[in-house]
Amino acid sequence: MATYNGAEYINEQIYSILKQLSLQDELIISDDGSTDNTIDIIKNIHDNRISLFKNCKKKGVAHNFENALSHATGDYIFLADQDDIWIDNKLSVISKELENVDCVLHNASLIDKDGNLLGNDLFSIYKTRPGYFKNLFRNTYVGCCMAIRKELLKYILPIPDKISMHDMWIALIAEKKGTTKILPDKLIQYRRHGNNASTTSKKSNFSFYFQLKYRLTMFYNTLIRN
Repeated sequence: MATYNGAEYINEQIYSILKQLSLQDELIISDDGSTDNTIDIIKNIHDNRISLFKNCKKKGVAHNFENALSHATGDYIFLADQDDIWIDNKLSVISKELENVDCVLHNASLIDKDGNLLGNDLFSIYKTRPGYFKNLFRNTYVGCCMAIRKELLKYILPIPDKISMHDMWIALIAEKKGTTKILPDKLIQYRRHGNNASTTSKKSNFSFYFQLKYRLTMFYNTLIRN
């Protein structure tokens, strides 16, 4: 989990995760210099499965996730945002799928800032589909709905400095280096509010040239990653 000024929702999210973990599992949290009481909330949850790492300087979303991934030791690694809610059977459903594939992407219900269901889902919004070049052109993998086998980490890390979309990077690595599966199951409640950071939910204001250059950078870096 990557955090930054997530005090409003993080307590609910952490508990939705912890109740699904075994005693041998871990919850790795990387904080990117929160200035609210996010850190205090995390520290007040006295659970030995939580490991908190604080960045020495602000890294941004992608490299905050990179820091969390670099400390993960489990066979299966689940990405999590600070403001969503895991559905009770998420871990068991995805763990079963990860026995046979390297990366799983699942669907999500959408909720508002107060936790009310909005009646739609991420797959219908992003028109989610598999395929390396399809997702290079327009990424449809959302990080908080992804889980990977640890074997992919050797290709994922380190995330290149010029890459600012961790979910797109991980998706393309998984499509190129491993096997993927897309599940229609809605296994989290994805919160839509004014402060959450989603690398795929906003229309870019950047120029066509910038977007082309960025995708070429993605393509080149996934091509040479061994």
